[in-house]
Amino acid sequence: GERAAGNPGNSPAGARTGAMWASEEEAQPLLGPAPAGWAASRLYRRRWLILAVFSLLGFMQGLLWNSWGPIQNSAKQALGFSTLDITLLVLWGPIGFLPCFIFMWLMDKKGLRLSVVLTALLMMTGALLRCIPIDNQTVKKWLIHTGQLLNGFAGPVVINAPPFLSTTWFPPDQRATATAIATLFNYFGAACAFLVGPMIVPAPNGTIPLLTASNHHSDFIKDRIQTLLYAEFGATAFLLAVVTVYFPSQPPLPPSIAAASQRLNYRNSICRLLCNFRFLMIALAFAMPLGILAGWSGVLDVILTPLKVSQVDAGWIGFWSTIGGCVVGILIARFADFFRGVLKLILLLLFSGATLSSAWVALTCYKGVTHLPVTPATLYTSCILVGVFITSSIPFFFELLVETVYPVPEGITCGFVTFLSNVFMGLLLMFLAFYHTDFSWLNWCLTASCLFSLLLILLFKESYDRLYLDVLVSV
Repeated sequence: GERAAGNPGNSPAGARTGAMWASEEEAQPLLGPAPAGWAASRLYRRRWLILAVFSLLGFMQGLLWNSWGPIQNSAKQALGFSTLDITLLVLWGPIGFLPCFIFMWLMDKKGLRLSVVLTALLMMTGALLRCIPIDNQTVKKWLIHTGQLLNGFAGPVVINAPPFLSTTWFPPDQRATATAIATLFNYFGAACAFLVGPMIVPAPNGTIPLLTASNHHSDFIKDRIQTLLYAEFGATAFLLAVVTVYFPSQPPLPPSIAAASQRLNYRNSICRLLCNFRFLMIALAFAMPLGILAGWSGVLDVILTPLKVSQVDAGWIGFWSTIGGCVVGILIARFADFFRGVLKLILLLLFSGATLSSAWVALTCYKGVTHLPVTPATLYTSCILVGVFITSSIPFFFELLVETVYPVPEGITCGFVTFLSNVFMGLLLMFLAFYHTDFSWLNWCLTASCLFSLLLILLFKESYDRLYLDVLVSV
């Protein structure tokens, strides 16, 4: 009753990723001889526990990545950070994706467990370095930067693994929902940083009225930052303990035909992706707006400063813009599980809304020419809609990409496109590190990327090879 295919080296942890085939592997059938007991394949309730633990890991990685943007004014006063420091702290996220292909190989060869435990260890070590109490500000600053980089190295697994996890543990009519939850909890964590940071760390301009003026002294702000760092370290240490004790790579029996089918090996998978024009189209449609949105969100407080938006208000805008995307994404995913084969239609609707809402933000910030009213209501509404439409599209891109290039393993497919997305994000943040006097162009850049992606999606010819296998063979 075990899975039908073994991985390179015949490791049980990676059994579903396919054997190390020869050059003629693409001519082999996806399904080998049915193993004894195949009809007994089943679902396990523990799949929801696995999903919850992985989602919390993604939540904490996003929270740690976005720790400094929402409290940048406080960090500048208490820790001596510069605008360049704040930008670099955000930039370590996409830089952490440079070894992405190593993690993709590890996930494909060894399975989920080793990848997830290593990810939790990187996060815990990074959080530990950030909270070491040292008075020397220069050493403290370098420890924080190193900790952020280690947390960035945890990004490839928490962002790329959700479709892999959903295929391994969930049936076809729950896959989109599982992918959405596991994917969007990372963004949920990044959003909560807009809330958690300003709530614990007071702003130097006195935007938290419950605190007296004396509490805004640099030493008090530094103590509150240290408290935040200790709390985040405690959470990551707990998650490392949990995944070490229990996080199996796969269930005893697969939940679907696709979960037990053979996959291409690592080398042939990369060649298949690079030679598939349809895949490259939808990968670019995913990577460009998502990469630019991530950079835009990371400096949202700076973008809204010319509009006289306080640090706390900017935090709430960033929080609700991403929260809206997470909630809507999960709700639409349930719809996609009930009505299969509508991923392209969903993406067309989402990016039509993203193009219009991002244009609204750009025109609002360009008030010197457009004279649009700049009120808290218009800023909240336009920024929240941008987050809702773009963020909620992520799991549907992942599912469509996996369907398009099946039988390429899910982790390799998603790793490729998220690496491309982080290239766009890294280039944008690198430019911002040296040019941070005017941010109006960044809003227009986001609008243009949404429009470009909408056109690519419109021209894309969808296919559902993995879903077809599940439905046809099961019937």
